[in-house]
Amino acid sequence: MAINPTTNIESHNPNTHTQTNPNLKRPFSLSLSLPPSPSPIPLFFSATRSRTFQPLKHLDPPHAPPTLDHAPSKASIMVVNGGKALKRLKRRVTADSFDFLSFPPPSLAVSNNFSGGPFRSNIVSFLNNHALLPPPSALFPHLLTGQILFRVGDLTEGPDSGPAVVCLDIVEEDVARSRSVYCDQCRVFGWSEHPVCGKRYHFIIKADGSSIGGYHKPCMCCGDILLLSESKCKSCNHVTTTDDVEDWVYNQLENTTHLLHGVVHGNGYGHLLRVNGREGGSRFLSGIHIMDFWDRLCKTLGVRKVSVMDVSKKYGLEYRVLHAILKGHPWYGDWGYKFGCGSYCITQEEYKSAVESLSNLPLSTFFSQGQVLHSRVQDMISFYQSLSEHKLVNIRDLFCFLMGLIDNAHKTVSKVDDTTCKKRRFNAFGLSSSWDKSDVERVEEAMLRVLRAVSGSNWVTGRALRGAVCRVASPELLDYCLGGLGGKMISGGMVVNSRCNPQTGVYEFRLEPASGSCFGILANKNSPGSKYPSEENLLQCLRYLYESLLDPHTMVNYVEEGTRTLAMSSAQKLLDCKQFVKDYSPELLPLSDLDKLRISCQIELADELEVSSARIPPELIVLPMNATVADLKTEAANAFQDVYLMFRRLQVEELVGYSGVDDSTQVKLLLGSKCGVCVRGRCIGKNGLSKFRMERGLERWTVECSCGAKDDDGERMLACDVCGVWRHTRCSNIRDTDPVPARFVCPRCQNPESKPNLVGIAKTIL
Repeated sequence: MAINPTTNIESHNPNTHTQTNPNLKRPFSLSLSLPPSPSPIPLFFSATRSRTFQPLKHLDPPHAPPTLDHAPSKASIMVVNGGKALKRLKRRVTADSFDFLSFPPPSLAVSNNFSGGPFRSNIVSFLNNHALLPPPSALFPHLLTGQILFRVGDLTEGPDSGPAVVCLDIVEEDVARSRSVYCDQCRVFGWSEHPVCGKRYHFIIKADGSSIGGYHKPCMCCGDILLLSESKCKSCNHVTTTDDVEDWVYNQLENTTHLLHGVVHGNGYGHLLRVNGREGGSRFLSGIHIMDFWDRLCKTLGVRKVSVMDVSKKYGLEYRVLHAILKGHPWYGDWGYKFGCGSYCITQEEYKSAVESLSNLPLSTFFSQGQVLHSRVQDMISFYQSLSEHKLVNIRDLFCFLMGLIDNAHKTVSKVDDTTCKKRRFNAFGLSSSWDKSDVERVEEAMLRVLRAVSGSNWVTGRALRGAVCRVASPELLDYCLGGLGGKMISGGMVVNSRCNPQTGVYEFRLEPASGSCFGILANKNSPGSKYPSEENLLQCLRYLYESLLDPHTMVNYVEEGTRTLAMSSAQKLLDCKQFVKDYSPELLPLSDLDKLRISCQIELADELEVSSARIPPELIVLPMNATVADLKTEAANAFQDVYLMFRRLQVEELVGYSGVDDSTQVKLLLGSKCGVCVRGRCIGKNGLSKFRMERGLERWTVECSCGAKDDDGERMLACDVCGVWRHTRCSNIRDTDPVPARFVCPRCQNPESKPNLVGIAKTIL
């Protein structure tokens, strides 16, 4: 029995940390491959600064790289000579620097003269014009990092600080020398038969604002921070080896806290691996800001398609399900990401049907006569129907109204904070830069002790409560905690109620049993400016309604069995659809140079009939208007050689369908209004390049599952020990949380009367 291990492929939604997808076969390795050396290695830096992009194949491996921490136009560079820092790069961002909230502008592609061109050439022009690049000599010639520094609108890091800064790392990875040549995302999204590209470009924004090409690294033994040039730790005397450096850089790329991590292959096909907004650790940027930036960047660079594995969470809930109920598509759908492929052989039509069935389930169903009703669900639905000015008809109406209340409550709290503490800066969680979560909890607990000590149903004025705990914290923090105290749930089934005294106009608090008002939901109608529950209560209701109405594993039995079965099936399908793709082809920018031809060129190999040309994406060729057939052949060969490793020795011999045409014939006259052509060629001296034939690698996975799946979909699978065919563990009645058996035999092989179809073992070398 064989089982595919877990992986680290992730995607994050706007404002939260998310969980990894535990089900892909191999981790997507963004890594290095340095020659082994047991001896310590001193890391030296070159003082040369280069603004000219150099292809990786021309770099000299033995030399060490500069680690350019940031990329302002007037930066100074730190160089190291014998471990002594001579000059350090400065974070200098001015009003003329790029604004993250609007970069890249629509005019950038035109001004850089790569509008409408292919990604393979656009990315080189983009790096040359906008990124601070390392010099040709580098310690990691197969992993070069360029940086672009941005300001974030008019935001500042503090009242006496400079503008808020975001650093974008663009890491060019030489795939042929990478630890992992093949791409798991391509396999899961149906691009597994693409040839392996020679380059991958990683677009990364780190959560701490630093750059991957920074100056420091932790000691692998004691954790102390060392200069990247230091080979020996001063605290524990641990000696840094080549493997240590490799592991450290690898961990930098695989860090799950990045605000943005997208990867684009040289052929323009990419994967959005993660997005972390404010709840995910971002100080200045929301998830919407990051996605807007990513979308503009992909469009400008001529990216073809981008996939995302949506396993995001918000408020601890599966956000792809919640957002599909709200808007009919996942959160990424706001930027044009559409259904790519469903796990367990779910089709796009089934996904759409599941969204509509669950979203349009009438709320009246939960009040049907003769049914066993779940009183808490009933009470919550009735409560929010009474609050809404418009009739709530179905589940979509209910969750849209509830999410709207949460959004308004969050904005109200933020506005109160700004009014109370105008001179104090707050982070993304609403806390002052000088407070942390423990400070707030300590003050709130002190206030609750005062309220518990008050006898009977007496009210305590805000002024008295503030005075009783005045020595606990600063006046600003006391005001902040008072503003969020009303409606707070506490242990023992109690809740803090608040009111504005109708006679004195004074704000007052007291503890009340939570069971008396919709299981702890207090409308607080006497509170100034709001008749709705607090944000904390609203979130509690959201989680409970999600678990009761949308989660197939916890959905309560409150309706007719057939309706509940349909609801559970629909909810499970929404959970099983994680793969979404955006096609940027319809948004391809027009050519900036009107005197150019743009031709889509397909490739056909004359000496490899088994290689289907349909699986190789066509390359975009840009030629002058007077280009000849010979020019087209040359440019086509150069394009495929530049993009794919298996075509490094490609020679284009003829145009398919135009074999008798002379090479001096002008392409414009030959093709007329056609914008596509297929060329035929052969690879000379292919030795050593066959392993780059497909992104799926050299292993042939035979998948034949009872759900209908015929290929890897990223879900957990295991192979039969008799026939070697792979199938889902869930379809084999093995839960994802259960261990796999020591020996597994599929139903076909268990039946002695049925001859197993021995297609081959799960891993057959091509």
